[in-house]
Amino acid sequence: MDRLLEDLQYIKGVGPKRSKQLNRLGLDTVFDLLWNIPRAYFNRANVNRITELKDGEAASIRGKICSAGTSRTRGGMTIFKALVEDDSGAITAVWFNQPFMSRIIKPGQEIFLTGKPRRFSYSGMEFNVSEYEIIDDEDIHFKVLPVYALTEGLSQKTMRFITLSSLRGYLDYYPEILHEKLRKKYNLCPIDYAFNNIHFPDNREAYRQARKRLAMEELLLFQIQIKQLERYDPQGDYVVHQEKTDLIKQLATHIPFQLTSAQQKVITEIFADMESPFPMNRLLQGDVGAGKTVVAAMAMAKAVASGFQAAIMAPTEILAQQHYTTLERFFSSYNVTVARLTGGTSETERRLILEAVRSGEIDVLAGTHALIQDDVVFNSLGLVVIDEQHRFGVRQRAALSAKGISPDVLVMTATPIPRTLALTVYGDLSLSVIDELPPGRKAIKTYFIKPQQRQRLYQFIYEQVHNKAQAYIVCPLVEESEKQDLQAAVSLYEELKSRVFPKFNIGLIHGRLKPSEKDMVMQMFKQGNIKILVSTSVIEVGVDVPNASIMVIEQAERFGLSQLHQLRGRVGRGHKQSYCFLIADPRTEEAVSRLQAMEKTNDGFELAEEDLRIRGPGEFWGVRQHGLDGLKVANLSKDQKLVELSRVLSDEIEQSHSNSRIEKYIALKFKKSNQVAPN
Repeated sequence: MDRLLEDLQYIKGVGPKRSKQLNRLGLDTVFDLLWNIPRAYFNRANVNRITELKDGEAASIRGKICSAGTSRTRGGMTIFKALVEDDSGAITAVWFNQPFMSRIIKPGQEIFLTGKPRRFSYSGMEFNVSEYEIIDDEDIHFKVLPVYALTEGLSQKTMRFITLSSLRGYLDYYPEILHEKLRKKYNLCPIDYAFNNIHFPDNREAYRQARKRLAMEELLLFQIQIKQLERYDPQGDYVVHQEKTDLIKQLATHIPFQLTSAQQKVITEIFADMESPFPMNRLLQGDVGAGKTVVAAMAMAKAVASGFQAAIMAPTEILAQQHYTTLERFFSSYNVTVARLTGGTSETERRLILEAVRSGEIDVLAGTHALIQDDVVFNSLGLVVIDEQHRFGVRQRAALSAKGISPDVLVMTATPIPRTLALTVYGDLSLSVIDELPPGRKAIKTYFIKPQQRQRLYQFIYEQVHNKAQAYIVCPLVEESEKQDLQAAVSLYEELKSRVFPKFNIGLIHGRLKPSEKDMVMQMFKQGNIKILVSTSVIEVGVDVPNASIMVIEQAERFGLSQLHQLRGRVGRGHKQSYCFLIADPRTEEAVSRLQAMEKTNDGFELAEEDLRIRGPGEFWGVRQHGLDGLKVANLSKDQKLVELSRVLSDEIEQSHSNSRIEKYIALKFKKSNQVAPN
């Protein structure tokens, strides 16, 4: 397996410069490249003639580019069109909001397109493109070609060549964890066959077999990892929380609002776990604004009242600061010491905090990944709280837990997950759900609007911000080019700043800013110094800016329901009526269904079920939402039979392989979700 860890720059056709481009896609080793599953395929043997296209029916065409050009609608949308001709006729191919296509598609090129033709009474038939491929006579000679995610400077042709080189040069070193008897018993193909046919399938059946095997491979490793965590018992002793003070009673009588029945029920479940002689491993799931923080604070109070310390780890400094401020206010009238530790903590302050944590002077410590550094030593850690669990890996959770004698663990997520999927994804955790919002909270009014209505929207924003409100305006990611993504946000920022809202202070935040720069911009927005914040989709989940009451999402059809709901959840946190505007010109029924669902309900659990119905979990449960970057193939809804089979097989696999070999394999497969990220 060591050969699979070789740096990509040493593969034929790569080199140092190209390896940096691959690194931007999260591909660092041969192992990563083998698991870089295509997002689509071109079957070049299956081509429709242009004159035989039928309105609304998905099709593939091959032809020559006769002419090409870009135009803009009155609503500000960019449309790129190319006239494509084959031996039967011609049709106009259309790309929406992809202005960079003008630098890619040129007259005279041979091209392969997939998409849907649409008939318009005024202009005849147009072909809405979903995928395209410029045909090169020197391209790899396969009938079915993979389509990969790209980054600036990489082409499909290059990605295919590099991938093929890896398959031919390194696949012999890939471990086969299923012996032949098991493969035959469950009709699973060998691992080398699976990788060859997931990248360059010979036919439909070969692809189906390859997908089944690789999905099983992922689920097997995931099940084994869960079992390893369940067996994790570093001290052979457990924390039992038995209160020695009346802190809980005092807090309960002085909370300035009425807890919902759902919060009370969840607190009862958590307290019962904390009082038991077994370690708590509980997932607290609640929709945006459901009141998870106060539940976590009550759990921390119980730990402190029982003579233990509590720690809460958040994914960003701004969230850690937010938790620190909330907890300090929550415990301000009681003899409870709260501190904060992040990567931005000064060296002098850090040294004092570490000494106080080690001596037990600090009762509650809020922080980022800084909490799991080696020099952070607790005196008596009894409770670990992980906020936004999907941003951390399972081993990061274990790393913080290891700083105590098997402390109780409470993980929280605002991502609404249907129960059956939650039990699959978080198989090592008990589940508590806050399915009720605090009384009096105003529902966010959500509107799906067309780009042509932008000026009316800008007038509304002007009036609201003039009356002390604040607004977010979010731009989508453009997969084909990181630079275009940044340029789109910068262009919108400049236009709003100079032409639309010159009287207001406007901020800009995007993925290329340093974490400290992002945090500074968010702090200025939170403090009200920035009135309108333009952003790519990096707005942090959980950021609480009560005065922000307007969320505008550009090209909303590009987002999944889960992400739309999370973005909408950045507003509606104060007393003002809040609004969410989805600017979109959807071209598919699926996209229209998502936007209409957002208009109908603010309930995240309803939206979760709807998104599963519309798209399945392959996109909705994007792996980064639950910390399992390793799941590239398995579909947690459609592969339920494989999920069940993986639980059975995991016992047999562990018995037939050395622990060190399996652990190394798991570490590679789930490395991005298990690694300790920089703070």
